[in-house]
Amino acid sequence: MKTAIVLFNLGGPDGPDSIKKFRVNLFSDKAIIRAPIFIRFWLARLIARSSAKAAEKNYALMGGKSPLLAATQAQADALQTALGEDTKTFIAMRYWHPFALETARAVKAYDPDRILLLPLYPQFSTTTTGSSLNNWHEAAAQAGLIKPTTTLCCYFDDPAYADAIAALVDDASARAKATLPPGARLRLLFSAHGLPESIIARGDPYQSQIEASVAAVMSRLKDREVEHLICYQSRATPQKWISPSTVEAIEQAGADKTAVLVIPIAFVSDHIETLVELDIENRELAAHCGVPGYFRAPVPNSDPAFITALAGLARRALEHGNGLCSHQGGRACAATHKNCPWTKYAA
Repeated sequence: MKTAIVLFNLGGPDGPDSIKKFRVNLFSDKAIIRAPIFIRFWLARLIARSSAKAAEKNYALMGGKSPLLAATQAQADALQTALGEDTKTFIAMRYWHPFALETARAVKAYDPDRILLLPLYPQFSTTTTGSSLNNWHEAAAQAGLIKPTTTLCCYFDDPAYADAIAALVDDASARAKATLPPGARLRLLFSAHGLPESIIARGDPYQSQIEASVAAVMSRLKDREVEHLICYQSRATPQKWISPSTVEAIEQAGADKTAVLVIPIAFVSDHIETLVELDIENRELAAHCGVPGYFRAPVPNSDPAFITALAGLARRALEHGNGLCSHQGGRACAATHKNCPWTKYAA
C-alpha cells in the first residue's frame, strides 16, 4: 500500500529574522500557556520580547538558526530508506516551517492509501504530541485530506528504542570513565524537558512515561548499579515545575564531588536545548559548581539502531490499522492519566 508517514517535531527558526516569530508561535499555543486567548497572545509577545536578546545570542551559537529541521529531515530520509518502496516520509513542525497545513497539502498531493502519524517525542505530553495531533487534525480538515490514518501516541519503553538509547549511554559512560581518575564517582542525570506541576496534576502522562523510559534504559545498561537521577530542564514560566531541575542536580553533584553524564532522555534530535543549554550553559554551571567531570550522552539523531527502532514501530503501528495505537498496541499508561490521548481519541 502507498503509505505516507508524517513525523511530528517542534520546529525551530531558520534564520535570525524568524527567531521572534517562532517564539511567539510557541508561547501562543494553548497547550503551552494555558490562559484565555487574549491573555495568552499578550503573554506570548511579552515572553518573546523579554528574552529576545538571550534567544538571539543562543541561536547565534548555532549559526543563527536551529539545526532541528536538518536533523529531522535526515531522520525522515533514513526512515524512508529503511521502510522501502511505497513509503514516503513527510515532516510537520509545530511552530515553524514546514507547518502542518503545508505538510497536509503535500500528503494530499502524494495521494497515499494510508497515513501514519509518528511523533518524534517518545513520551506523550499534551504539550508536544497532543498539541501536534490537534494541529494536524485541523490542518488535514482544512486541506481536505481524508485518508485512513494510524496515530502512534508513544513508545517510551519500546524495547528496540530502549536498546538504542542504552547503547548510546553505555558508550558515553565508557568514554567518561576513561577520562576520570580510577574510582571516581559518576552519576547519570537523565534530563527531560520540564513541565509545570499543574499540567501533570491534570492527568498528563509525561512524567510517568519519562520514569518508565529511564527504567527501561537502566535495565539494559552494562553497569546497572551506577548512580542515576531524573531531572528536568528548560523552565520557561514562573509556575512551579516538576523537580528536581537539571540545574539543581548539577549543583548537588558539585556538592557531592561526583562527575555527571547528562542523558537528554526526552529528545531524539539535537537542537538548542542540547547544543546550547546542556553543552554550553550547564557545562559552565558544572565548572562553577566544582563538578569534577561533565559529560553528555548523544541524542539518537540518525543513529542506525534508533532508525531501526522507528521502522519497527512504524510497521507494527500500520499493522494495527486505522486509529490510535501505542508501541504496546493498546493503551500504555494508567487510566488515571486522563489527558492521555486514549481518553480523547480511542472512544
